[in-house]
Amino acid sequence: MTVRRSPRLSLFVVGLVAALGLSACTLSGQEGEWRSVPQAEPSVTAQPQSPTPAPTDNGKVAWTDCKAEIERTIGTALSGVKVDCGAVAVPQDWANPTGETFSIAMVRIRREEQRNRIGSLLVNPGGPGASGIELAAQTPLFLPGDVMERFDVVGFDPRGVGKSAPIDCLPAASKDSLTAANPDPAPQKEFDEQVDLWRTAANACASRYQGTLGYYSTEQTARDMDAIRDALGDTKMTYLGYSYGTLLGAVYAHLYPSRVRAFVLDGAVDPNLDGITASEGQAAGFEKAFNNFSAACKAKGSGCPIGPDARRTLHNVLIDVQKKPVPGTGGETRAATTGHVVSAVTAALYVKAQWPTLERAIADIAKGDPTGVFSLSDNFTGRISDGAYDNMTDAFTAISCTDERNPPTVATVRKLQTEWRKKYPLFGAPLAMTLLSCAVWPGTHDPYPVGTALGAPPIVVVGTKGDPATPYGNTAKLANEIGTGRVVTWEGEGHTAYPQTNCIRENISNYLITTAPPPDNLDCPAN
Repeated sequence: MTVRRSPRLSLFVVGLVAALGLSACTLSGQEGEWRSVPQAEPSVTAQPQSPTPAPTDNGKVAWTDCKAEIERTIGTALSGVKVDCGAVAVPQDWANPTGETFSIAMVRIRREEQRNRIGSLLVNPGGPGASGIELAAQTPLFLPGDVMERFDVVGFDPRGVGKSAPIDCLPAASKDSLTAANPDPAPQKEFDEQVDLWRTAANACASRYQGTLGYYSTEQTARDMDAIRDALGDTKMTYLGYSYGTLLGAVYAHLYPSRVRAFVLDGAVDPNLDGITASEGQAAGFEKAFNNFSAACKAKGSGCPIGPDARRTLHNVLIDVQKKPVPGTGGETRAATTGHVVSAVTAALYVKAQWPTLERAIADIAKGDPTGVFSLSDNFTGRISDGAYDNMTDAFTAISCTDERNPPTVATVRKLQTEWRKKYPLFGAPLAMTLLSCAVWPGTHDPYPVGTALGAPPIVVVGTKGDPATPYGNTAKLANEIGTGRVVTWEGEGHTAYPQTNCIRENISNYLITTAPPPDNLDCPAN
């Protein structure tokens, strides 16, 4: 099981659409961390930006219409917008700017009736490894209209992801094995087998990509973002980053503080945490989220199909499935394992709107039907109906491990597995096991620079009290690290906040449009 900093995009967007009270039926069935630190730039004071007329075309990008292709990709029709695709060439290694290049793929979403255009809004959904193209393409479904009509929304697939020099290390069968593997292997032999699975995966990446493997880092991507800004013709960048995208935005702001116009960092990653500390924070966060899910289920009384004690029900399911995996139905050739169940539970806890789906999936597998578990697990791991996968797991592993300052040893992972099992009964051991990927990683490490964004205008950092993946405590830490951060709190559940609820939506949208930040420490109610 791989726990990411961001959920699969379809879960993410369905959650936002549901929270906004819109129809999500069109999405059904969709499958689809130093180099030298720059010197501080002169201090600037943020002023509201004057709108600029929309040019016939932006900057240096050769855009082509790709609406039909993007609609096929996201599985829904897009009305009232123009959809264009383009690319920008960037050095594989920014330390060697005249060397070999990567092509970074982008999409631009423009309202057909755009008014008082401000510039581009660059978006990133996190991961690392999630597609910014897919997120941008779905922004007409959830971004407020006043934001959509003032900006070109631009999404890019970061290097190693999707359409941008994608990392592809493992065949589908190997990814199936990693997903199905016991998330808490107690016998040493079983643990060692999983070490071998991860080592095989890591060596496959090293063999295929060799010297370029160390170029898939957060700092390199942050520098790519500045090349994108320049190619778009924007003097300064407006940016919306979710989850891992907050780290990417913070690194950019540190490197290029004077080029920040307005940055929203939603679902904060603490840039000073190593992989062990971050994973333990997630273990605690998911335990809390499951407790909240269980309490909500109990409050429904007879309306909850898994009874008044969801944790006990799930515990019993895991025991039964560990003894005997549950065969698939309707042509599904796999049998659901504890790995699938834990992946499914993890996926649903990212988005509160998926809690009823999780209730049904647990109830159904207890009765012998694993369809719901497979649906949640497959969506989370990027497996589509024909058994193929997208490359998010490959990219997540390569980027995360390249960024890692102090990767753990295999012996440390084994020790943490035991310790965290006691502290976090459901998610502790599985989260410890995910550390194996970087424990055996053979690539070079390129940790991202950490520091303030001295000279940048106010940057808004949004935190959700019930966020399991990027715990709320990260919010103030990231804001303080940036130095110009303004904290906005949402008292809700799930991973990330904008644009859910009027308070969040109005304050963040106004900041994106005018650059006037919300009051610091603004607290928005859950509903």
